Amino acid sequence: MENATIRISVAGKESAELIADLSRQTFYDTFAPHNTAENMDLFLQAQFTREQLIEEVGAPRNIFLLAWLGDEAAGYARLYEGSELPHDLAGTAAIEISRIYATQQAIGKGVGKALMEACFDIARGKEKTWVWLCVWEHNGRAIAFYEKMGFEIFGKHIFVLGQDLQNDWEMKKRL
Repeated sequence: MENATIRISVAGKESAELIADLSRQTFYDTFAPHNTAENMDLFLQAQFTREQLIEEVGAPRNIFLLAWLGDEAAGYARLYEGSELPHDLAGTAAIEISRIYATQQAIGKGVGKALMEACFDIARGKEKTWVWLCVWEHNGRAIAFYEKMGFEIFGKHIFVLGQDLQNDWEMKKRL
């Protein structure tokens, strides 16, 4: 797996269950060590259910990408083309990278960078000027990665994880 080539593909409905399972697993792996079991369970059972995630794949305004290391699904990204832009981006041609995750085994192997570059390519193809995303203020590894990819913090908003109100940084990059 060390020397496996990273392949990125656009995912359709046929990959919805795989994406839902990847979504829940990577979210849990990333945030469970830093949050209570009660808040994680509540979030996964109420706000991030497998059924909801399956419905997102192929839904209007969503684009999902899958990353493959050899024959293994190694990560995914979700681009969301919503009209609800943060204040600083209102009236601009922007698209949100609403999720980008690599599996634990794939972290550090270039999967995140490959997914991010594919997101940039799609955004450019849609004639977007900006890409933006949100990241938990305590996720230092992700913030450092996004800054390395050219993002800058421009705002914040509240993210509700279970019953815990958390601050997410809003970050943007001009294409």
